[in-house]
Amino acid sequence: MFNTRLGAGLLAVVLAIGLTTTTRPAFAASAAEINRDVDRALRDLYAQDPKAKELTNRAKAVLVFPSIYKAGFMFGAQYGDGALRQKGKTIGYYNSVAASYGLQAGVQKFGYALFFMTASALEYLNKSGGFELGTGPSIAVLDTGAATAFTSTTLQSDMYAIFFDQKGLMAGLGIQGSKISKINK
Repeated sequence: MFNTRLGAGLLAVVLAIGLTTTTRPAFAASAAEINRDVDRALRDLYAQDPKAKELTNRAKAVLVFPSIYKAGFMFGAQYGDGALRQKGKTIGYYNSVAASYGLQAGVQKFGYALFFMTASALEYLNKSGGFELGTGPSIAVLDTGAATAFTSTTLQSDMYAIFFDQKGLMAGLGIQGSKISKINK
């Protein structure tokens, strides 16, 4: 039992280190693949939550990560590529990486969209060498469908996040501590 737990923990650490390096040839998706996946993710999100489209129209830009892969046993890691869209056009590519430790076990796939509501929040993303969620502009995490309650007076955060397409089994879901970095495609 101890050897299995130690082996799984070491595997998760290796995975976390591998996911946080700057070169990712095994995981690298092409710009066309990322754009295709972002188009699909937004189409599905708007079908599930039509008010999310209105939120997109109000946002300065939307950063969409269609597939984040998370795995862990004691130690965990997650990784995914995404695209920043402004007025429906891709203006940059990013990755999201996180590592964690604690009582956790499982594998999960999910997507999320970050809606940048202010110019200062978007500027923070563009100027930071690695944008760490939870340390910059204020962010509100919404459940799918929560956008239906928005009015122009209730939109007060710099950024909103909506998770979607969750599959797999892993306790807890969060973006606190996730690092988002611009990548060249």
